[in-house]
Amino acid sequence: MIVASRRGRGLQAARYALLVLLSVLFLLPFYVLVRNAFASNKLITAPRWRWLPDQVNLDNLRALFAQDNVGMVPAMWHSAVMALSQTTLTVLISLLAGYALARYDNRLSRILLGFTLFTLMVPASVTFIPMFVMTAQLGWIDSFRGLVVPGMFSAFATYMFRQSFLGFPADLEEAAMIDGANPWATFWRVVAPNSLGIVGAVGTITFIGSWNAFLWPLLVARENTRTVQVTLSQFMTSQGVNYPVLFTGALVAIIPVVGVFLFLQRYLVEGVETSGMK
Repeated sequence: MIVASRRGRGLQAARYALLVLLSVLFLLPFYVLVRNAFASNKLITAPRWRWLPDQVNLDNLRALFAQDNVGMVPAMWHSAVMALSQTTLTVLISLLAGYALARYDNRLSRILLGFTLFTLMVPASVTFIPMFVMTAQLGWIDSFRGLVVPGMFSAFATYMFRQSFLGFPADLEEAAMIDGANPWATFWRVVAPNSLGIVGAVGTITFIGSWNAFLWPLLVARENTRTVQVTLSQFMTSQGVNYPVLFTGALVAIIPVVGVFLFLQRYLVEGVETSGMK
């Protein structure tokens, strides 16, 4: 008994040590980001690493928002509009599509499900060229329509909703229909209100992905719709890299993402569990 108890405590201590090590490795890049955001260029480019700067340098923050040719504030606004719009539309479309694939089991729904799963295996970058051509032909270059519409159809979100609805109790829907509700009313009054977990999970994933998007906004966005990620790339030019301002801009850019994640992390875990994608 004593040997088994000691062995159990040793395994538990090893697990904790491993978790601490993994946590440090995960948080280290964020520490480097924060440290360099308030450090001077001399300290960032120094050959020897120093864990703490000599002094907190707020000039980087002032320089970030003082550069009129870059426009960090408009870029934040553009990213917010794109992320919120794309999240709302993606959740709405995928919610309806996922419910249809889960509840209507026929040949057409099985074909559509297979096509949905197939698109999950296609790299997103493969579709950029045809999407860009169509966007240009529609005159949506440098517009929010060009940023939002091509990305609001998500096979991943649709599949997550479908998996969640497969486990939704059909008795609740049947009871609502017995009370006289039609399928549309049943969905919005019974199914949707009881699926906030998966809605929050899909919304969180979609918002983070949309906010962090770089390649598609780089192709479509111009002066009027340039997003944060594209704006940050302007600090890296052929003349050099403005490291202090770049790190400060990256720190500012992740604040909305961290806020959304902390606010909706409970729904994220709950949604992944209910969808069965563990």
